[in-house]
Amino acid sequence: MRTEFLPLDPSGLSRVRVHTPVGSTVAVWRGGLNNAVGWHHIEWTVDGDILWGRNTRSATLAEPEVREEAGQVVLRGLLQLSEDGAAVLQVGDSQLLFDVGSPPPPDNTWVEISVEADQVELYPYAP
Repeated sequence: MRTEFLPLDPSGLSRVRVHTPVGSTVAVWRGGLNNAVGWHHIEWTVDGDILWGRNTRSATLAEPEVREEAGQVVLRGLLQLSEDGAAVLQVGDSQLLFDVGSPPPPDNTWVEISVEADQVELYPYAP
């Protein structure tokens, strides 16, 4: 995925705009500042649980998307629950792990999850 470095925000967090095959958004960059611009393999980390009816709802479209909306990152993907109370959201080629709050969402369904932009972090890695 391609990243662009953005000016530091008032909190001092390093942010990038990440361009994915299914959309773009702003997220916190957890790699070195000298490599914040360019093409990367990245791991997504979201610091937030799935709260059905609050930050998670059924998607109106059954296709993956990443976008910004009102200062939040919106992730649309196929959600699959595991027996240990966790969930995997498949967003295009990426998989994001979440803990699930009560009540749990339906299994194997398309959802949109909205989280504050500073709760989404990107970690570059070499495959």
